[in-house]
Amino acid sequence: MCVMDPRDDVTLNAASSGSGTTSATTVLEEQESAPVAQRPAWLRVLRWPYTFLVTFSVAVGGFTIWASYYLDLPLRDPEGFLGPAYVRLPALGLLFIAGGLAAQSFLQTKSVRGLWSRGVTIVRTEWSWGRLAHAAIGLICFYVTYVSYRNLKSFLPVVREDVLHDADLMQLDRWMFFGHYPALVLHDVLGTGFIALILSTIYVSYLMLVPVSLAALLVLNRDLSLGAWYATALSLNWILGVASYYLIPTLGPVFANQSLFADLPSDSGVAALQRSLAHNGYDVRFDPWSSDSIYGIAGFASLHVSVVLTACLFFAIVGLNKWLMRTLWVYFLGTVLATVYFGWHYVADDLGGALIAVLSILIGAAVTGNLGYRKKRKAALAEAAEAAEAARAS
Repeated sequence: MCVMDPRDDVTLNAASSGSGTTSATTVLEEQESAPVAQRPAWLRVLRWPYTFLVTFSVAVGGFTIWASYYLDLPLRDPEGFLGPAYVRLPALGLLFIAGGLAAQSFLQTKSVRGLWSRGVTIVRTEWSWGRLAHAAIGLICFYVTYVSYRNLKSFLPVVREDVLHDADLMQLDRWMFFGHYPALVLHDVLGTGFIALILSTIYVSYLMLVPVSLAALLVLNRDLSLGAWYATALSLNWILGVASYYLIPTLGPVFANQSLFADLPSDSGVAALQRSLAHNGYDVRFDPWSSDSIYGIAGFASLHVSVVLTACLFFAIVGLNKWLMRTLWVYFLGTVLATVYFGWHYVADDLGGALIAVLSILIGAAVTGNLGYRKKRKAALAEAAEAAEAARAS
């Protein structure tokens, strides 16, 4: 899939500053039109799709280290059930490289015999060190911003939990639902039995959606700018999200008023996660300087909504298979329902998450040269169809 850089379409109206002289804009035009290898180093760096992401992750990581030093709070690597992120991400990358090679080799050989030799040939011809380096850069930058996000979020009890806005957002929820709590409305409409287990599965599966989708795109897609765009958008989600936590600090309905959710099953994955977060939250609040736990409670805005919507928007723009897109949109709807149903978020949190998703996609497209991607993709497909038709006619 080829991506056209929108800056290639920009016409720079240069005017000569005098007879026999060349304007700076004309020089820039010549540098832009020159082959990549002949462009100045600064211009190649500027147009590299990962320039913003690398700079952003370094700045965010540096700020997090400074905040840790200033607050005298320890930095921690958040661990998942598959181990630390610095183990999960490389493992996912290697897994997708191996899986992609196996699938591609099988499709070319149509047999298990010769699969290894064909895979070696594909690596030699298609997997340059540059391609591997770009995949690694995307994963590393994502990792740095994610770990920074988790640590900055963990600093909330020390910095901002003195002023919580749960009462305001709960009142706003009741106003939007004509005097009713949105979560209780969903409990009455959907029930609190089997549907709770389905929504719980959807909510908890988000923990793997992000690293899996990113690793798959970085490894299996040859278009470097698309991988940079998606990695940048996800990284922006983390930092815009943690900024919203500090802007409007809240706990979320289930932590602010647990009695509203007493009828929900206590043996679901979400219930276990909520108990774990509450326990860790108590430890951190009791002694944030010596606790081994990492704080993870924040309501506004919903990063579940923002990240899943970011994935939906991104894959819709780049042209994912329509059935996969329908599945992804259904998953997004289930995520939105789960955030309110289980009391993770107020309705305003989900609206804030949607705004973060749109901003992340737009900023990511702008800094990686992918603004107007869908329009250019349609034009490229139409041109390819016309060329194929002309070839058949001749």
